[in-house]
Amino acid sequence: MTQFIQQMINGLHVGSIYALIALGYTMVYGIVKLINFAHGDILMVGAYVGFFALTAFNLPFGLALLAAMVLSALLGMAIDKVAYKPLRNAPRISALITALGVSMFLQNTFRLLFGANPRKMPAVFNVQPILLGDLRIPPLTIITILLSGACMVGLELIIRFTKTGKAMRGVSEDSKAAKLMGINVDRTISITFAIGSALGAVGGILYSISYYQVEPYMGMMPGLKAFVAAVLGGIGVIPGAMLGGFVIGGVESFTKGYLSTTWADAIVFSILILVLVFKPSGILGKNTKEKV
Repeated sequence: MTQFIQQMINGLHVGSIYALIALGYTMVYGIVKLINFAHGDILMVGAYVGFFALTAFNLPFGLALLAAMVLSALLGMAIDKVAYKPLRNAPRISALITALGVSMFLQNTFRLLFGANPRKMPAVFNVQPILLGDLRIPPLTIITILLSGACMVGLELIIRFTKTGKAMRGVSEDSKAAKLMGINVDRTISITFAIGSALGAVGGILYSISYYQVEPYMGMMPGLKAFVAAVLGGIGVIPGAMLGGFVIGGVESFTKGYLSTTWADAIVFSILILVLVFKPSGILGKNTKEKV
């Protein structure tokens, strides 16, 4: 039972990070119907910004996190304006190929700038783990879950109760009708990229602190797993991304704890195949018919 609870806590830890990253995927897809495969690399950029803010500038964790969120948000808006905005009316495959190109561009740019060798993320929270009998709960796990939960609640409040959130929902439902109602569609999409990228930066810093390293290709695997989480929960549905993130985190943790670490990735990506075969809309997604 102790091992079961321990793996559940570990699953909540990694699942909350996947949920943050998955929110970026699902927000962008919900508005522009684009799978932004460069989102995982924005995670990497946020981790690098946090790393240099903590080591080179000796900023406290809060300011380092804020700097990573702001710069990643600006990067997300720039990517949208330069790479995706000219393809708004192009076939979706063109935008998808562009997303892959942006991903490789970011990876190789950071490899040229900072080298391929991993850099060690400093230990931010030097606090002894909480011991409850045989149960061991690292403070980083609690902070990650609370910080991720606060970001998710904040996003939900923005979507539901702010003018920008209402504009995002309107553009998601029907961008042409939203434009007729006076909503600036391009600005709304840019804000969506900014918010999603900022959340990705938070996920990147939490991920790098948990695994103690930063390197140019670090966003590839968590980005793919977050994509699986978004599809599992129902891509385009914000609560679905959160649910999918926690489910994927739990599956990965229990697989590592009870089967083998070598099977974890295979089982996670098997879930993607099963979802696409049996319920493509995801857990919380709705089946929709599209006229052609």
